[in-house]
Amino acid sequence: MIEIIISLFLLVGTFFIFSGSLGILRFPDVYTRLHAATKASTLGVASVLLAAFLFLYVDHEIISGKLLIGIWFIMLTAPISGHMISRAAHNAGVKLHESSIRDELREANERTDAERQSEQPDS
Repeated sequence: MIEIIISLFLLVGTFFIFSGSLGILRFPDVYTRLHAATKASTLGVASVLLAAFLFLYVDHEIISGKLLIGIWFIMLTAPISGHMISRAAHNAGVKLHESSIRDELREANERTDAERQSEQPDS
C-alpha cells in the first residue's frame, strides 16, 4: 500500500513539474509564466521530496530532516521569489498581455498616490 502512495506522490509531482514547464513555454507574458513556474514547481518538487521522505522512512527507517527542510524551504521561498520578481517586472514597466483584463497593482498604486497627494499640506 505504501508503494502505491509513494508512486502517487511521484506521479503528482511529475505532473506538476511537467505542466509548469508547459506553462512557461505557452503562457503569453512574464506574469503568467512566473505563476506557472512558481506554483507548479512548488507543488511538484514538494511532492517528489515527500515521496522520497516516505520511501526512506518506510524502507530504510530513516527520518531525513534534510528532505523536510527542503520541502519547507521550497514551499516558503518559491512563491515569495515569484511574487518579488513579478513585482519588480511591474515596477520596471513590463506590460501585461493585451488579453489581461485588469491591472490591480497599478490601480492600488494610483489609489495610494492619490491618498498621499490629498494628505500633503499645500505649500
